[in-house]
Amino acid sequence: MDTSGEAFPPLQADDPVVVGGYRLAARLGAGGMGRVYLSHTRGGRPVAIKVVRSELADDPAFRRRFRREIAAARRVRGAYTAELIDADPESEPPWLATLYVPGPSLADAVAERGPLPVPAVLRLMAGVAEALQAIHEAGIVHRDLKPSNVLLATDGPRVIDFGVSQATDATSFTATGAAMGTPVFMAPEQASGSTITPATDVFALGQTAAFAALGEPLYGDGPLPAVLYRIVHSAPDLSLLPEELRPLFARCLAADPTERATVADIVQWCAERVDQEGPDGGAGSFAWREIRGSELTVPAPLAPSTGLLPPTATHWPYAPPPAEPMSARARVALVAGALAAVTSLALLGGLAWSALGSVGSHGTTAAGSQRLGSGASGTGAGATGSVSGPGSGSGSVGDAVEAPPRPSPTAPATPLPIAEPLQSLDATNSLDLGDQDVRKDRKGDIRFTCGAQKCSLESRSSVLLLRYAKPGATYDSCKFEVRDATSHSLPLAAVAAGSEICARDRAGNIALLVVQVKSTAMPDVGFLMTDVTVWPHA
Repeated sequence: MDTSGEAFPPLQADDPVVVGGYRLAARLGAGGMGRVYLSHTRGGRPVAIKVVRSELADDPAFRRRFRREIAAARRVRGAYTAELIDADPESEPPWLATLYVPGPSLADAVAERGPLPVPAVLRLMAGVAEALQAIHEAGIVHRDLKPSNVLLATDGPRVIDFGVSQATDATSFTATGAAMGTPVFMAPEQASGSTITPATDVFALGQTAAFAALGEPLYGDGPLPAVLYRIVHSAPDLSLLPEELRPLFARCLAADPTERATVADIVQWCAERVDQEGPDGGAGSFAWREIRGSELTVPAPLAPSTGLLPPTATHWPYAPPPAEPMSARARVALVAGALAAVTSLALLGGLAWSALGSVGSHGTTAAGSQRLGSGASGTGAGATGSVSGPGSGSGSVGDAVEAPPRPSPTAPATPLPIAEPLQSLDATNSLDLGDQDVRKDRKGDIRFTCGAQKCSLESRSSVLLLRYAKPGATYDSCKFEVRDATSHSLPLAAVAAGSEICARDRAGNIALLVVQVKSTAMPDVGFLMTDVTVWPHA
């Protein structure tokens, strides 16, 4: 059965037609970063166009990270990665394009067909490890490897979203309060906010492959704090996995990053055990075809349609053809025509303004005469109100369109936010809003404390306020809500994942803390993981 219609739903009314010169053919999906569309290169190769959500694009910190990570991702080349081929971080909105992989994600394949057989798991681990090898050699740590970021192509897995995962998550946290990726696939050092290294991706590979073999996360489900606590403080139950795979999983899932297998070790270990008998690659190849499902028919490139495209489109076949060279005489005529048009518009505008002015000056309405004159209640077009209304005299010209009020040149601008995602506060560190970073001592202004009776955030000088309003706090809402706040202590009993805390210190820094994880059941090892956004010197 051909499921192409389900895999490639048509564009909807709120979808763009063209992005960066690529004409969009269908929707592919959506995520925390934005929407993904199908398009094609000049030669007809299908590509996936990811368009960033507007609220992320408005964050300067996101733009900086997006720009930096795109530059790094361009260096990655590998047989098991979906290559980044084009991007524009300066566009409105920003976007990137990767080669399209016509196959399901590992998450979808397991959901539809159940756990993978051992030969397919071996092939999966070898391919993903080889992809990570290419990513790490380019100086990048993926940070968000999980089943939905592994696509199953006909010739093996493809790892996607490398190099930009940090940019996506760093802002989507603070903008929406959503959890980072899928936390159940984090490594212990990532869940606790410690240093991230290539070994972090190895742990995530072990978790991802275990999901493929079991059909469920190795550390189980349940409340997020409980799952993260198990990842940080307990060893996984490897007895659930097929016996022949346990030695490799034990090395991938070691708590100490220095004791984990390298990606080269994983490739070699799997290659030695994959069944290579038979002309088609043996049992491993057969199992791979089985779990992938039926082949999808990718829609062909759309025919050029220059009438729908912006004049700056640059990617064939969607860019309009170059114009013929214009003669000197034609250029002179064109300029003369343009000047004549501008002059005519100016004359018409002057006549219209004279007509409106005469209505106001003859007292058709008192309000109108003030708003169009230079009286105290308004000046010129910058004032509000209509020129005339119902009941006007015979000289009325009807209701005039109001000109929008001009912002005051002295009105303060909103400070640029500084976003620091997934900051971990515990009994050993503290937070200063002026530095936006967590200190490795208790000398900072905001500290996490957890005793036998209660856990709380304490501050020497910052006021702290737990929001109970609708989620999605902004600079304006936080500034308004803390204006009368006086408390320097915030009990955490009512705080949960997604809670928003506004703060203001003596220097005028305004901050929004979006809680991701609260672990206070065991006070001795309690911690709070939160995204921090600071508007400095507000």
